[in-house]
Amino acid sequence: MATAPQSRRLNLTRDQLATFLTDQQQIRQFELLFSTVDQLQVIVGTDFEFQADTAAATANSALAQLAALAQESAINCALAENKANQALALVDNLTKAVQALQLTPVPSQLDTLTKAVEGLQMAPPPREFKRSRYGSFCDTTTQTATVINTAKAITFNTTNLSNGVFIGSPTSRIVVDSEGIYNFDTSFQLDKTSGGTAEFYFWFRLNGVDVPDSASQIRIQGNNAEIFSSLNYFFDLKANDYVELMFSVSDLSVEIIAVPASAPHPGIPSIILTVNNNIGGVQ
Repeated sequence: MATAPQSRRLNLTRDQLATFLTDQQQIRQFELLFSTVDQLQVIVGTDFEFQADTAAATANSALAQLAALAQESAINCALAENKANQALALVDNLTKAVQALQLTPVPSQLDTLTKAVEGLQMAPPPREFKRSRYGSFCDTTTQTATVINTAKAITFNTTNLSNGVFIGSPTSRIVVDSEGIYNFDTSFQLDKTSGGTAEFYFWFRLNGVDVPDSASQIRIQGNNAEIFSSLNYFFDLKANDYVELMFSVSDLSVEIIAVPASAPHPGIPSIILTVNNNIGGVQ
């Protein structure tokens, strides 16, 4: 008598499968695989009145290994493709064992099982965890233009936090070391040192080229008319790309002002910039 191995059922919900199988067809293939394995275990475990102990043992062993491989594949998607190939080899073993047992109902189920295992080869590649890139920068000096209506890059002299995002050379460049979607969030303090009205323009450059439709305009009026402004922008960057923050003024009395610490407030940088790429999460 051949004894069927203990049934191994898929103790994973569809939601759990969906964490690494994004296609509904792949999820159904996993469920079909386990269902067919359970059916085969019952058939192979049936009593037979002829000498087939060796073939039955081989079949049972193949089924047990196949079920174990399938369960492991469901838990560790990084091994799914390799395990599917191993499972196909075990199906071939099982086919030979069943032929030795001269079972007639099983071949169609073996065909179903083979298709289910082949479906596992469509599993997505393993997800790779990538640590978030980020940086926090500022400048503690007042920045001014030397020529009106002329682009000038804002510079940075302080790094507060940095992982994979850093101040380049020249110090107006903010460089990233990895591909990703990055959020640039900045704030700055404007001042005007004489009367009248003037315009301040701000925009981004990527790898030395002005970013279309990224500019902002601020009109500032009167002496000592401080204005605080902030904005953010998303960039799709490659490794070693750099971003610059540009400005121009219509009057040289407009400046990006830094104010030293004075009780009760800490120092006011002329510009603060934070950068991060934790938008997609696990990639």
